[in-house]
Amino acid sequence: MTRLPFIAGVVIWISVVGLAAARDAGTSGLPPAAPVMQTVPAGVVVPATECVACHNNLTSPAGEDVSIGASWRGSIMANAARDPYFFASVRRETIDHPTHAAMIEDECAACHMPGAQRALRAAGGLGRLFSLAPWNATGADPMLEAIAADGVTCTVCHQISTDGLGTRASFNGGFTLAAPLASGRRPIFGPFAPDTGLARIMHSVTGYEQVQAVHIRESEMCATCHTLITQAFGPDGSVIGSLPEQMNYQEWQHSAFVGEGRSCQSCHMPLVQGPVRVSSVLGVERETLSRHTFLGGNAFMLRLMNRYRAELGIEATPAELEATAQATIRQLQEQTATVVITNAEAFGDGLQFDVEIANLTGHKFPTGYPSRRTWLHVTVRSADGRTLFESGRVSPTGAIDGNDSDASDRAFEPHYREITRADQVQIYEAIMGDAAGRLTTGLHTATQYLKDNRLLPRGFDKATAPDEIAVVGDARPDPDFQAAGDRTRYRLPLPAAGPLTIDVELLYQPIAYRWARNLEAYRSATEPQRFLEYYDAMAPGSAVVVGRASVGVGVKSP
Repeated sequence: MTRLPFIAGVVIWISVVGLAAARDAGTSGLPPAAPVMQTVPAGVVVPATECVACHNNLTSPAGEDVSIGASWRGSIMANAARDPYFFASVRRETIDHPTHAAMIEDECAACHMPGAQRALRAAGGLGRLFSLAPWNATGADPMLEAIAADGVTCTVCHQISTDGLGTRASFNGGFTLAAPLASGRRPIFGPFAPDTGLARIMHSVTGYEQVQAVHIRESEMCATCHTLITQAFGPDGSVIGSLPEQMNYQEWQHSAFVGEGRSCQSCHMPLVQGPVRVSSVLGVERETLSRHTFLGGNAFMLRLMNRYRAELGIEATPAELEATAQATIRQLQEQTATVVITNAEAFGDGLQFDVEIANLTGHKFPTGYPSRRTWLHVTVRSADGRTLFESGRVSPTGAIDGNDSDASDRAFEPHYREITRADQVQIYEAIMGDAAGRLTTGLHTATQYLKDNRLLPRGFDKATAPDEIAVVGDARPDPDFQAAGDRTRYRLPLPAAGPLTIDVELLYQPIAYRWARNLEAYRSATEPQRFLEYYDAMAPGSAVVVGRASVGVGVKSP
């Protein structure tokens, strides 16, 4: 890519295709054109650099930088094609299921390298991942490599049509890119009615024509890649089942958020109140702007990528990635869940109390990729600060003390109604099993969930929930495990006299210890080895405190 100065110090990026066209038209003073690659059909998907020049340098009325380009560049979406855990996991799947390796790469590329995947499919092939990773780029096909490195890029999402949205056909990255308009130009969808003059500017720079579209703000857009149903393969490569791997959209549909008119974007792309411009080049003021930070729950990966940015080819600045990590943690701590301690009292030679969690999100918490978990870390201390009881402490390795799953790949911690011992830990998680009922973290090996007690959103009726989002295991009959949260009772024999302090933390990890450790068997492959090295160095910071509560209890001397 080559850049040319534009008015008022703004930089406009022009693709090698555009440079070649300018040269052929007789424009002087331009460098020799790079070879025009044929892999990407002209104008279907272009690199994000074509967009961010005009959609950066944006400021809210309060003076906050709300630049669309910078926000996106520091997001997980923009770095979906650089995520080392993703690459390690896909490599593991292709090793486990070699006869399906090409299909697995294509399916995973649909949502992590969607622009490149669509380009390769248009050329009659399948999406690729490993050869297009930024650290493997050769320069042989610079346009394709640039689009691949963009991850979930602007001109993919903003070209998704309404065709099939919200249906099974659109899931697993099965969205449809809109057909060209009657003018022959490709549409680019946005929430605002286009201004004729500004539309001409966008077309002259990018080749796209602005079209107002309501669906760009609807949950069905997000559902295309955040609803994933994976096939399970047997040892001979035959299909033996399937698994609802990610059901964010269906969980939302079964929640109170639908009736309240709250979409995915309302939380993950919250509005900036205007007046605010959405374009720094001749942009008009709008009432609102949707933040393009795409906040989820993976501050750990953002910081990991920031630390190993050179090896992973990260283009976002350190400040951009850290800003997104901090915003992610704020959302986890302010808008995700609350924790309270109730009914705390001494009884005889012991202590009893309840811990109540409320889920504030519009889906299960945690949701999405099943490596995620949240759990209760409970500590009881004496008046002089001695620890009398502790359950759920996270070690520097990222493992949870007392958790059966972290101690062995053949066991997992059950859901508890009541906890009486330190080696019992209340963990909210999805545990996968294969066709024989053995535990697995292999997506294309799993056919079922052996446990799913992830916290339910408001309005979620576990009795009527479809099988694909059902509560599984001991939480299903638990009367205290209901819509919007859970209550766990602690009954602890404590020999101490005097006042006690109960401290509770709700901790969260995007990558559970077992999900990382199960990659050990694949260390001979580059991607698992690389990720495990990164993970081991970063594991002490793998958990985030989502919520806290503390209460004192007086205990009478015998």
